[in-house]
Amino acid sequence: MASRASAEIRGRADVAIAIFDLDGTLTRSDTLLPYLAGFLAARPARWTRLAAVAGALFAYVIGRLDRDACKERIIRCCLGGASRAELAAHTQRFVKKLLDRGMHRDALAALEAHRAHGAHLILLSASPDVYVPEIAARLGFQECVCTELSWSAERLIGAFATPNRRAEEKSAVVRAIRQRTPGRMAAYANSSSDLPHLELTDQPVLVNGSAAARRAALARGIPCEPWR
Repeated sequence: MASRASAEIRGRADVAIAIFDLDGTLTRSDTLLPYLAGFLAARPARWTRLAAVAGALFAYVIGRLDRDACKERIIRCCLGGASRAELAAHTQRFVKKLLDRGMHRDALAALEAHRAHGAHLILLSASPDVYVPEIAARLGFQECVCTELSWSAERLIGAFATPNRRAEEKSAVVRAIRQRTPGRMAAYANSSSDLPHLELTDQPVLVNGSAAARRAALARGIPCEPWR
């Protein structure tokens, strides 16, 4: 069950802004790879692109691509050239299944508690805007910040149109929110790369972190919790 510290944090009526990470925080697992795999599975004509995906992963492993470039290349390989209508239809199916089966109950409880206290709810994710805004809309977030992809008219290119919203990029987003919106800020995320942006908030919580992430969080004074 969620800790007493979590209940106290979520019950604070003075939290004006509540920021939630997506993958591993709200959801039980990663969302990008299942989204890409589901899109490819229904389109055998695209299966030849898996060789390029494998090539990108190999280049990352041997250090010829950094994490962001690898992610961008994989998205372009899997989704590049798809139409808006095609991706929208896939997104509707994917998000429905995710919300039905793939969410942490404690995360949804925290979200609803902050909503009940009138907090401004922000979904902040490194995952792409082909599906993250739909998740945000279905869950009632007032704002969504995620990695945006480039388009050519009605066809997806797939290159990043914004920086990949992870690590320091999340910190930059949190700083911008601080500048424009007064009030106490709570934030929830699950990985070591999230610790810098969590540390910028008033009430941070690392949820479902790895052992290494928990040690690093506790060293920074950030509470850690398991979420079901």
